[in-house]
Amino acid sequence: MLGEDDIKYLRMACEILKDQVDEILDLWYSWVGSNPHLIYYFSDPQGKPIKEYLERVRRRFGQWILDTTCREYDQTWLDYMYEIGLRHHRTKKNVTDMVTSVPHIPLMYLIAFIYPITSTIKHFLAKKGHRQEDVEKMYNAWFKSVVLQVAIWSYPYAKEGDW
Repeated sequence: MLGEDDIKYLRMACEILKDQVDEILDLWYSWVGSNPHLIYYFSDPQGKPIKEYLERVRRRFGQWILDTTCREYDQTWLDYMYEIGLRHHRTKKNVTDMVTSVPHIPLMYLIAFIYPITSTIKHFLAKKGHRQEDVEKMYNAWFKSVVLQVAIWSYPYAKEGDW
């Protein structure tokens, strides 16, 4: 359902969001940080948040915003989206950052994150004075892309034959 028009509006969103990445991440991290059940996934076995891990994930999350809006949706992108899924799943959780944190993020959190990651972006898309119609099209393209990405991230969670 992500078509050429959506890609056009994602590119427009890229120009709008690229200088707002830190603001977006501040909002998202504030929300995650205010929910102990979420910060748990960035914590050591004693439940203490791992600052360096949070910082590295934040940089990747910022790059993800740019990859969602600016990057070509080609095989390299698709491979990286699959890698992101692996990094949340017990298959590779903690490997990239070489940390000792919880070993797995349940799929329900990946799916549930669609809402806050989407609902909060419209405010940032509207900040540069674009027509409301264009803001809505960028917002819908973002939503479609996020759902597509979560579907790809979910692949490691599916058991052989369940897809």
